[in-house]
Amino acid sequence: MAQEFKKFIARGNVMDLAIGIIIGAAFNQIVQSLVNDIIMPPIGLLVGRVDFSELYINLSTQSYDSFAQAQAAGAPTINYGIFINSVIEFLIVAFAVFLLVRQINKLHREPPAPPSTKNCPMCFTAIPIKAVRCPNCTSELTADA
Repeated sequence: MAQEFKKFIARGNVMDLAIGIIIGAAFNQIVQSLVNDIIMPPIGLLVGRVDFSELYINLSTQSYDSFAQAQAAGAPTINYGIFINSVIEFLIVAFAVFLLVRQINKLHREPPAPPSTKNCPMCFTAIPIKAVRCPNCTSELTADA
């Protein structure tokens, strides 16, 4: 069983998956920093100096001056600002994956299929490529036609 497990781990697909997960986790940190440190501050400034991570709905009866105070007190809150950040992060990751898959698909385009029909030189109708006689005008077709 140990040999079988070793063989399974050494397969290319498992290693590719592990590398993909590691790179994905690192990419996630980059995207989080991009959203929280670069994209959200200008958006917050445009909509009136709003820090999206501070947007929340307090569900308790007490009032808190900031999200940090409500969180420290253990108050139940709906953190819709953090949700907005998460949606933006997802959209950035989804767009990056889309661009990556698009480029990979361009590299792996299949060559066009060979033609399955040809035109009859006499009546110019489409006929199967292997035909030796036109079914419409009954002219005999040569190999070079």
